[in-house]
Amino acid sequence: MMKTKRMMATTVALLLCTCLHAGDIFVSTRGDDRADGTRQHPLKTLHQALRQARELRRLDNPLTAGGIRILMEGGTYWLDRPVMVRPEDSGTAASPTVIMPLEGSGEVRLSGGIRLEGWTQGTDDERIPADVRPRVWTIDAPIIGGQRLQVRQMELGRLCRATQFNFSSPSADGSNLRMERIISFDRLHRTITIPTPAFLRDGADVPPNLEMLVHQRWATAILRVKVMSVMGDSTVVSFHEPESTLEFEHPWPQPVIGGERGNSSFTLMNAPELMDTAGEWYQDATSGKIYLLAEANANLVKEPPVAPVLTRLLTVCGSAERRVHDVRFENIHFCHSAWTRPSHQGHVTLQGGFAIIDAYKLAVPGLPGKAELENQAWIERPEAAVSVRYAYNMKFVGCRFSQLAATGLDLEHCVRGSSVERCRFNNIGGTALLIGTFPDQGFETHVPFKPLHADEFCDHIAVSGNSVRHCTVEDWGCVGIGAGYVSNLSIVQNEVSDVNYSGICVGWGWTRHRSGMKNNHIDGNHVHDYARQLYDAGGVYTLSYQPGSTIRNNRIGRPANAPYATNERAFCIYFDEATDGFTVENNEMDPQSIGWNKPGPHMKLRNNAEEKAR
Repeated sequence: MMKTKRMMATTVALLLCTCLHAGDIFVSTRGDDRADGTRQHPLKTLHQALRQARELRRLDNPLTAGGIRILMEGGTYWLDRPVMVRPEDSGTAASPTVIMPLEGSGEVRLSGGIRLEGWTQGTDDERIPADVRPRVWTIDAPIIGGQRLQVRQMELGRLCRATQFNFSSPSADGSNLRMERIISFDRLHRTITIPTPAFLRDGADVPPNLEMLVHQRWATAILRVKVMSVMGDSTVVSFHEPESTLEFEHPWPQPVIGGERGNSSFTLMNAPELMDTAGEWYQDATSGKIYLLAEANANLVKEPPVAPVLTRLLTVCGSAERRVHDVRFENIHFCHSAWTRPSHQGHVTLQGGFAIIDAYKLAVPGLPGKAELENQAWIERPEAAVSVRYAYNMKFVGCRFSQLAATGLDLEHCVRGSSVERCRFNNIGGTALLIGTFPDQGFETHVPFKPLHADEFCDHIAVSGNSVRHCTVEDWGCVGIGAGYVSNLSIVQNEVSDVNYSGICVGWGWTRHRSGMKNNHIDGNHVHDYARQLYDAGGVYTLSYQPGSTIRNNRIGRPANAPYATNERAFCIYFDEATDGFTVENNEMDPQSIGWNKPGPHMKLRNNAEEKAR
């Protein structure tokens, strides 16, 4: 014990006589966490740098008066666990804690992935089509924590798991995206009938771990296949639990049969028999071996791909009693996070990527405050690579978020007086930026969220000057920027493009009642190339009563021609159920491009492109 105390005293003494004099702590990929954190002897990890900064705060050393900077030398920092920022790491307005690159040293990447090294070219696996086997590379997945790594994403946005119909890089009009229509949807027997796939026509066994992605209006479902019964040209498919019950009991959304533009569509995924396009890959769940059909000139030995390992890279987590505050991340690149939920329990969503954990149709409609409601649903929030809870004066400035398999950045609960400025989001599997409360777990999602204390809301958050591109890659039903129960939110001067559902969404609850949502502003944004696959969408999309809110001076392009939508319900601005309290003016958009669903009486629209066209 005495030896430990002497070591701690020595460490503190080193801090006092070295890096404290400048308020700077240095980190390098070539560093050592036993070092003192000076420029000459940098630390190796952000974990240790935060610990040293925490000690400086705890000792209330006057040399921190001007703030603490954690200066990271350029390079990739391969995280073996998420970085945690706690209330003890908080600064003050005059003395913030800033995490930023060392000037002139290059980009700093915080990666939750691992390089897959050790590939060999060629395979004799007879499940893979013979004509592509020479170009298939193989590798045994690495062992991490005593277990083979389960890979669901790899180089997100460039490589995709083997699919029956290619949708890895759809063109702007969807012309190169091929899916088929389902034949029937049987709620009673919990089956979907599809055209018999070619790989089953010769009596082959159903591939293990096969999945089906189903187009469901404004969302998708990912269902693990249990049994496929071939009936000549048609095949009846049943699914594992829990997603089978969820898929066939919840009424909204479900696939469409006999829609204006045909039945809903599907694709089968995750089987070696489906590998026929460069960039597709498959992992055998039993052996852990990974198969990748590479480009003809690819060399995976020299340029190994990265597979994500961690689902979370950074968690900023305070509590109701003690908040995290005055911490700033500048010009940090967060990359390579995993999302494996569908591999274990499927993924049936209500809207916006929120997974259903229970839902069903009511035999007798009605809930308090909504007599016409004919269903109930309970949801679960998507995982996020970077999440923030119970914090204020948090800033993300000039950061980059890429190759993140679920939500990129989530300002989740009780975040106030904070900002996301000039950040770039690209190749995100789900929603790029999520903000505010979406009541989940035991809270029925149609019940208005009315917290006992006003500070339960995310409030006074500024989202400005960001670029959001190529998101919703893994879950088409997610959005570019999404906000739930929030107040005094400003979404200003952002560009949002290349998303499969809606661009900017604000509001939740489908309710006309006051909840605390108010004074939310969607102003001066440029939204285009949205609704690429789904519909009931909007470039700007709103829900529920939000008094004092505005949608002004936005430039919103025409919705994409979603090739598998069963109707054409997509709009530049969509006021979905019970939207009210907005002033909407001076928006540049295509004529006749505003959609309505049970609007409230306090809407004010003037001088928009639609009015000009009348």
